[in-house]
Amino acid sequence: MEVKILYISHLHPPKNEPLKNIGGMQNVSMQMIDTLSKKDHVDIETIILHTSWKWIGIKTFFFLVTLLWRLPAAIKKHQPDVVLFSSMVTASVVPFLLGKRKTSFVTINHGQDVTLPFFLYQWYLPKVFKKLQGVISVSLATRQACIDRGMPPEIGVALPNGFDASRVKILPEKSDARKLLEEEFNIDLKGRKLLLSVGRQVKRKGHEWFIREVFDKIESDVIFLLIGDGPEHEAIKSAKMESSLKQKVIIAGRQSDEILDAAYAGADLFVMPNVPVKGDMEGFGIVLLEANRAGVPAVAADLEGIKDVITQGVNGYRVPHGDANQFATKIDEVLQGELEELSKKAVEFVENTFSWDSVADRYVSFLRSVNE
Repeated sequence: MEVKILYISHLHPPKNEPLKNIGGMQNVSMQMIDTLSKKDHVDIETIILHTSWKWIGIKTFFFLVTLLWRLPAAIKKHQPDVVLFSSMVTASVVPFLLGKRKTSFVTINHGQDVTLPFFLYQWYLPKVFKKLQGVISVSLATRQACIDRGMPPEIGVALPNGFDASRVKILPEKSDARKLLEEEFNIDLKGRKLLLSVGRQVKRKGHEWFIREVFDKIESDVIFLLIGDGPEHEAIKSAKMESSLKQKVIIAGRQSDEILDAAYAGADLFVMPNVPVKGDMEGFGIVLLEANRAGVPAVAADLEGIKDVITQGVNGYRVPHGDANQFATKIDEVLQGELEELSKKAVEFVENTFSWDSVADRYVSFLRSVNE
């Protein structure tokens, strides 16, 4: 049975500058559309805002206003079975849509779009949930956050993000990748292990805490490469400058796809040292999948959506958040022991569990169910 989807998103980068502006949620959104459009019995139309992070706040506001008439017109034209919103932000227009409709409204949510700590936003969320027929949360922790904010449990399901398995084919060989990284960042990786962290530099990611509290406790000879930018960038730089091992910490900022792929291909272990932050949460952790697909297992905090991604001893390990000694010890244990075996298992696990081909089928199955 064919399912007709109208997909709404404000998360896509400018068409002429995709690499400079892309983030995890943007990447997920684009890959999901591409996968769904290739599925048999799926007909998908889109209304998408293309913008950079710099202007996303202002442009998103005007985009949401225009949806008040663009969305009803698109529903009338395409007659979709389901309108699928990319996040709670875009779904926020639903209570303002007047009249009865046969179309079901479903949203995906990612974490912070549920926990955003603003009184009016939190007051408004239950009104949005009341108008939805389905809610796809990217993790069990995110689903529970929705329930805590008024979502009827029966309309919500936890389905993971996916990753594009085809990108594995374009990753460089590990030796070539490490050589490129050595030249790009003027570092020596010979005989050393490379720790990698990728992501927006916000407090919940725990990068500053890792440099201050964990890094000097690691006994293995390692280089820590941190890729990304964000509001915590200066605090992270300060932590590096105050470290006795600052020459082994590389704060690379935002990088091109070429360097990012080289980092994943050349890394030995991915670290995700998240810490709890009120009003914020790690909904899923798509970067963990990107690392695993390159054969890089992870050591990460046992927190929020990360619990749904890492299976102990299969694609990495979760350790108690805030425990610097356990974090450092587990890194050493993996690097000095089961790294090769864990790397192989990580690739197999993520391809079987999280590739978009398999995840998209679960999305389609749920979207069909909301109309039954």
